[in-house]
Amino acid sequence: MTAPTPSPLLCARDLTKVYQTGAAPEVRALGGVSLDLFPGELVVLLGASGSGKSTLLNILGGLDTPTSGTLSYRGQDLTHADEKTLTAYRRESVGFIFQFYNLIPSLTARENVALITDIAEDPMDPASALSLVGLSARLDHFPSQLSGGEQQRVAIARAIAKNPDVLLCDEPTGALDVRTGITVLSAIERINAELGTLAVVITHNVAIADMADRVILLSDGRITDIRTNKSRRRAEELAW
Repeated sequence: MTAPTPSPLLCARDLTKVYQTGAAPEVRALGGVSLDLFPGELVVLLGASGSGKSTLLNILGGLDTPTSGTLSYRGQDLTHADEKTLTAYRRESVGFIFQFYNLIPSLTARENVALITDIAEDPMDPASALSLVGLSARLDHFPSQLSGGEQQRVAIARAIAKNPDVLLCDEPTGALDVRTGITVLSAIERINAELGTLAVVITHNVAIADMADRVILLSDGRITDIRTNKSRRRAEELAW
């Protein structure tokens, strides 16, 4: 018997985003993107600078709103949601990881993660979140005592400590060397596998695409191709 197709976690239809500043010509960042994203997927958004990747990620995360089109989360319309609803969505359901770690220098790794767990509805213990990214021995170290890769893993632990359904990663290895980047990708991959979190990763790096369930290629604000990987490679196996 064929297993039933799961319902999408996020459903985007005909999303557009147009920016207009004064008398300057309008900039069309997204030109009609339709996409379903499912629980437990690891999805890579691939494309050159200006292709619309970050704009799409920001809309998926409730950080920006589309000019037209619709976005729903578990069937709930987010496109016309008020700010209170979007704030609750970002706080409870979405974890964000950016290229820069944005840690508070005066707080330890554990304390940086606790900032999120203090406001989340059903959080992990900060030590458990840091253990998931391989930092059990660094709980009480300050950011200045951590390497770049370790700081990024603290940022990942902070993002997943709220137990989000969705993990959105904007160039998470962009500021790291190759070996350290693989360690960070391995942490994201582990969270995706162990927690069943939908992970969406923006990158310019074609090699990273080999670790994804699906690769979505964007150009000029449109999806130009969607590739499905039948056999994902682990981060450690990537040929950089």
